Amino acid sequence: MSADVSSSSSSSSLNELSAQELSAAYRDRRLSPVEVTQAVIAQIERCEPRLQATWLFRPEAALEQARASEARWQRGDALGPLDGVPATIKENIATRGDPMPAGTAAVDLKPAAADAPPAARLKEAGAVIVSKTTMPDYGMLSSGLSSFHTLARNPWDLSRTPGGSSAGAGAAAAAGYGPLHIGTDIGGSLRLPASWCGIFTLKPSLGRIPIDPPYMGRAAGPMTRSVGDAALMMQVLSKPDARDSMSLPPQDIDWESFDVSPDHLRGLRIGLLLDAGCGLAVEPEIQAAVEHAARLFEKAGAIVEPMQPFMSQAMLDGMDHLWRMRSLVDMKALRPDQRAKVLPYIREWAESAAEFSGEHVFRGFSQFHATRVATVQACARFDYVISPVSPNMPAAAEAPSPTNDPLRPLEHIGFTVPFNMSEQPASSVNCGYSASGLPIGLQIAGQRFDDLGVLRVSRAFEQIREPQRPWPVAP
Repeated sequence: MSADVSSSSSSSSLNELSAQELSAAYRDRRLSPVEVTQAVIAQIERCEPRLQATWLFRPEAALEQARASEARWQRGDALGPLDGVPATIKENIATRGDPMPAGTAAVDLKPAAADAPPAARLKEAGAVIVSKTTMPDYGMLSSGLSSFHTLARNPWDLSRTPGGSSAGAGAAAAAGYGPLHIGTDIGGSLRLPASWCGIFTLKPSLGRIPIDPPYMGRAAGPMTRSVGDAALMMQVLSKPDARDSMSLPPQDIDWESFDVSPDHLRGLRIGLLLDAGCGLAVEPEIQAAVEHAARLFEKAGAIVEPMQPFMSQAMLDGMDHLWRMRSLVDMKALRPDQRAKVLPYIREWAESAAEFSGEHVFRGFSQFHATRVATVQACARFDYVISPVSPNMPAAAEAPSPTNDPLRPLEHIGFTVPFNMSEQPASSVNCGYSASGLPIGLQIAGQRFDDLGVLRVSRAFEQIREPQRPWPVAP
């Protein structure tokens, strides 16, 4: 493995502790939110010259929040289990008073008028917002390449991308910038960085976590080192917010009941999908890791059956072409000086739609529904579906996409994007490592609305997989 942020360190480092551990330590007064926040700040300051995962990193503001939390814990009126726990928020989730460049230098910066729902819920819960995290232009790349932000890198190997578009969040979680991070996903932007950074994420059912602005397939989700911390975040993030016109009705879900034993897997019908039906071929190391995970499920008593691919290249291309036209329309609204600042790869990708006819764009749009129908039908006879998250290991940090070709930009999302369009929950949980030491993600998808079920199966898998390697951390 080439240069990483470092190798092993003491597991007792405060920045390494889980949100569950911190909440218990605060309650028992064994730790203070102030000293934990100081440890996270120190970790960020050690790593950031190389990782470049943060934006609006504000140590003093974080310490002020931590001191307020410490006082609440001392008075016995903490706001909940996340009170005083360090967190980061993806740059495109609005935070009041802060600009939101959406990863691109083309945007005129102006302060957001209000916190978007996920940010509001974290703040209401008393989480210490240490920083925001970086993303690529308009969130349309599976990398950290941006015309606005510095280039984010993968802490497991600095020559590699952390993935995207929740690039900084994935890198921050893996590097120990505190336990809680939140990103967004419209085609794989939570799960791809989770897979390539070795962390856990849940792309929830559409509308489970209110978000503003809502959009077809768009979801916010927790990015953590463990299923337990993600479940803890879901207690807060899933609270209702009227600003999301696509949000689900409020539901009393017992998120704390995520912690099942491996016996939970017994008798479950699991579909094993090893061919997306479109895009890049699955690399042998990734296929081997997912097949090994399937054997672990079988050993635990699950019934694993191979699945035939249900996506097609026409579906993937149709979605791509509609998104190209959307981006072209957005770019036409920019001034010439703004348009010139957009990342050239994104500009070329969008401008390729200039000659599309109305019929072509309509047919492209129709593929979103075709994908939804095909995904639901293919998954109907299974309780859960497991697959690779990505067919490929992370590309070079400087590469905008695995193909590095703006006319073949989505060849790596064939496993992830169908579950955005079908509105089904899907997680990424680490299931192995490449020969060079890079993590490999397993996707676990459930039926629509079964977010808790996906967390439970992910938790059971955490217990049956091999011991995990030490996290890459600064010396």
